[in-house]
Amino acid sequence: MKSADKTLLRALRGETLPVPPVWMMRQAGRYLPEYRATRQQAGSFLDLCYNPDLATEVTLQPIRRYGFDAAILFADILLIPQALGADLTFVQGEGPRLSTITGKADMDQLRGVDTIDETLSPIYETVSNLRAALPAETALIGFAGAPWTVATYMIAGRGTPDQAPARRMIYGDPETFDRLIDRITDATIEYLSRQIAAGAEVVKIFDSWAGTMPGRHFARYCVEPVARITRELKARHADVPVIGFPRGAGGHAIGFAEATGVDGLALDTSVDPAWAAATLQPHVCVQGNLDPLLMVEGGDALRRETRAIVDAFSGGPHIFNLGHGITPDADPDHVSIMLETIRG
Repeated sequence: MKSADKTLLRALRGETLPVPPVWMMRQAGRYLPEYRATRQQAGSFLDLCYNPDLATEVTLQPIRRYGFDAAILFADILLIPQALGADLTFVQGEGPRLSTITGKADMDQLRGVDTIDETLSPIYETVSNLRAALPAETALIGFAGAPWTVATYMIAGRGTPDQAPARRMIYGDPETFDRLIDRITDATIEYLSRQIAAGAEVVKIFDSWAGTMPGRHFARYCVEPVARITRELKARHADVPVIGFPRGAGGHAIGFAEATGVDGLALDTSVDPAWAAATLQPHVCVQGNLDPLLMVEGGDALRRETRAIVDAFSGGPHIFNLGHGITPDADPDHVSIMLETIRG
């Protein structure tokens, strides 16, 4: 099958399909027993990310089990900071820990963008492996974090409830913050371009903390970097679509797709599908947005809400997905129920 015939790519070109293509954020993850076994074999989370054979295996596991229409590369948004020279570890049960950027001196210690492939080459190998191993009908998605979201971790050294350290830098040291955003943006362009060269057919930019950006800075630090990434990728790889995910952006979602040039707009759980169908879908392929909690709850509620989303977006291009990542306590059988409901 040619890439152009894959249902995910058809939807991103603006086609309205009788059955939407479907995949899930974090579909390769802790809710699957086969993932947990491979994760134990790898040793650590980062060891898993940087082991092309094992990263390929966990990416393929949900495709074998469920037959999703797309596979997304198994990696992490914080590999770019590590490639730029940040110290990175993952603490069991707590999440990532990074060395912090607090001012000009820390920025001066970061590596140049031209060195990132020394760290990230195993990721490109995983992409190449996946392109060869995936079923012909399954699209391959590469990804990276958006510069704002990645910057919040680099400044705070960990995830925080409201990204206050990064917001304080915007106000107190905008010169350093601008340098950091620009460095991450440049690195992300190269990273995603290399993923595409290795075989990714779509790329997604995750701005998980877009909803915490102070409103008047949203255009400068959420929209402009994604627009620059998208513009440069389109110049290098004209036929490869880009999906943006400005999670929690609320009213800023209106115009985001046009301003950034993305081909698909992923919607978080808070977005009303009826509103999105009327306001966003006439202009861009929408992706989403089932509540991940329903993968835990299951039953009639899962079937009802799945049907409601399919029906709401049936008049335009739509990729069925969750409004955020599937959680470790999800029941794998509930994923099958969701797929049966979508596909009839």
